[in-house]
Amino acid sequence: MFDKIKLLASDTAVYGVSTILGRFLNFLLVPFYTNVLLPGEYGIVTYLFSLLAFCNVLYSYGMESAYMRFVSSLEMGDKKQNFSTPFVSILLTSLFLSLLVSFFAAPLAEIVSLPVQNRSLIYYAAWILCFDALTIIPFAALRMERSAKQFATLKFLNIFTTVLLNVIFLTQLQMGIEGIFLSQLIASILTFVLLLPTIIRNFSFDFSSSLYRALLKFGLPYIPAGISTMMVQVVDRPILRAMTNDSTVGIYQANYRLGILMMLVVSVFDTAWKPFFLSYAKEANAKELFSRILTYFILLMTVIFLFVTFFVGDVVKISVFGFSLIHEKYWEGLSIVPVVLFGYMWLGISNNIVAGIYIEKKTSLLPPITFLGAAVNVVGNIFLIPSLGIIGAAWATFLSYFLMTALLYFKVQKIYPIEYEYLRVGKIATAGIIVFVLSIFFFQETGSVVWKIFLLFAFFFGMFGMKVFTYNEISRLRSIIKSPFQGKIIAPSDESAKF
Repeated sequence: MFDKIKLLASDTAVYGVSTILGRFLNFLLVPFYTNVLLPGEYGIVTYLFSLLAFCNVLYSYGMESAYMRFVSSLEMGDKKQNFSTPFVSILLTSLFLSLLVSFFAAPLAEIVSLPVQNRSLIYYAAWILCFDALTIIPFAALRMERSAKQFATLKFLNIFTTVLLNVIFLTQLQMGIEGIFLSQLIASILTFVLLLPTIIRNFSFDFSSSLYRALLKFGLPYIPAGISTMMVQVVDRPILRAMTNDSTVGIYQANYRLGILMMLVVSVFDTAWKPFFLSYAKEANAKELFSRILTYFILLMTVIFLFVTFFVGDVVKISVFGFSLIHEKYWEGLSIVPVVLFGYMWLGISNNIVAGIYIEKKTSLLPPITFLGAAVNVVGNIFLIPSLGIIGAAWATFLSYFLMTALLYFKVQKIYPIEYEYLRVGKIATAGIIVFVLSIFFFQETGSVVWKIFLLFAFFFGMFGMKVFTYNEISRLRSIIKSPFQGKIIAPSDESAKF
């Protein structure tokens, strides 16, 4: 079991190192934007990118997950057919949709209430969506081929290009918001060009109609599910804008991004997790393996939650050469950070639990779950924002993540039951809650860095005191942590791929 966990840790480390570096560069745009843009301008950027998140679902229509599911088993067609069929489909639909959006750019800008001076952004958005969609299947192919280094390098280059061009366009060329979207478009085109060797290597003109029908049957449920998921993740921004103003959205977004560390861990884990559980789903001890991984993952997320909650307020207020992590005019939103982190934790848990849905090919169960989560988020935002402001929006998102995780757990347990390590998870949660409650009651009077560090140590001592992990297990976990950075990553053997 530990050898397989090492394998997952190795892939996660490769994805993680580059992703963390790339996302850190991307995160640097937060202090950059907050120091060069007014909250209202940042609010417009946030609003439009939240709309793009919904459009991404329509452009991909579940083909990524469908491709990964069918190429992992090759139950229909060969490897090139499994690549080419979804790629050609996305190519044709993306070109059609982007041409359509460009043609109706003016009325669409009015519909989404963009200021007159920013309506050219619709053209940029249309082709960002197109080129991003064209990279979906090539990136998925790299993941399934276990080409983690190439995948991570290209993702990093995309973000690096975006950040570099943002700095040039906003500071040197004074392009304002338009420079942000032009930067993203150029980075998207560059990424597609760099993926052309992968596309050419996997492409064939042998389009399989029967495979395409199977891909659509598997993938189309992702449209309502994906839209609902996007509603959970970003619908708070449009609702907040409608009920307040662009400045409030800008403040909300800047502080929401401070949950980046938890978001990184959750997204990096998910990137490595999906091909991992598809490869090992048929092994005899697969369910025990998946259960153990969730326990370790919850421990990691709990540590991150406590660390960021304790120190984020101190870090953002550090001034270097007159600049802080986020500008002082955004600090009023810091109270949402713990809520954001807690929401991401439940998202991370659901990413682990959802494995049973993919393994049993029951994707039709996802739309009603995500729809209910989206409905809770919408209703929660409408009712909580008037009384609580931006923290109400954060709580609404948390509630939707929690509900979806709970519903997903009960559904998956019926089709792919796993005996999770409830006692150990309960001990981790108990120690985390006690330390967090102590921080709430004593930070105002004894809010020193020393006290916060003491509470973190208290959490770890609690782990030992409650005997959450044995000494032998701790030793093996230490080797897992070290191993991703030693030697090369190996693909699963043909024998292991059979199970």
